[in-house]
Amino acid sequence: MNGPMLKTEPALIDSAEFFARAHARLRFDIPPGLTDASIVPPSGDQGTDRMLEMIAREQPIRPAAVLIAVVDHPQPTVLLTQRAAHLHDHAGQISFPGGKIDPEDASPLDAALREAWEEIGLAREFIDPIGYLDLYGTGFGFRILPTVARIRPGFDLRISADEVDDAFEVPLAFLMDAANHQVHNKEFRGIMRSYYAMPFEQHYIWGATAGMLRVLYERICRS
Repeated sequence: MNGPMLKTEPALIDSAEFFARAHARLRFDIPPGLTDASIVPPSGDQGTDRMLEMIAREQPIRPAAVLIAVVDHPQPTVLLTQRAAHLHDHAGQISFPGGKIDPEDASPLDAALREAWEEIGLAREFIDPIGYLDLYGTGFGFRILPTVARIRPGFDLRISADEVDDAFEVPLAFLMDAANHQVHNKEFRGIMRSYYAMPFEQHYIWGATAGMLRVLYERICRS
């Protein structure tokens, strides 16, 4: 997050230019804060930064990985999921495919690809990983490392009802338009913190998912 003031610069929606910028700006370097509790990922919001510092002192960090799957249509889209309503954590929320990094995972990228296959049946042959986005911290102790990837159209999904209720695509143009980036405030132990929301049709995209999309906008779509 980069503060509550929204910029209304034009969104970058051309598929070729988006992927060219992503390849030029992203790498597969793993940030030490993924596993080091003493390094708190900066959010750009003072209240959120203070919250993350408190969480890091109070509970073990939980390394996780997600896949920001940008489907290479003429007008590209982002593949999102709706978490199953029966889950204990974040039930029904809009998310990226992903989850915690297991000891057996060779890398955060490997974890993101594994989770995408397990949750929605997205086969690796359709995925062109590009690089990691910035490390993202949450109030539940997760340290999330997103992998941005180009997805070749033509895939068939197989939804795992144990984890996901639905998978759907949202136009990249909508998500990368700062005019659609709402900023809301919430109190945490007397501290006011900001978070993003990007409602689209019947889907309420907010919290960590919207926050990582905002980071994608700042890294790739702003000049």
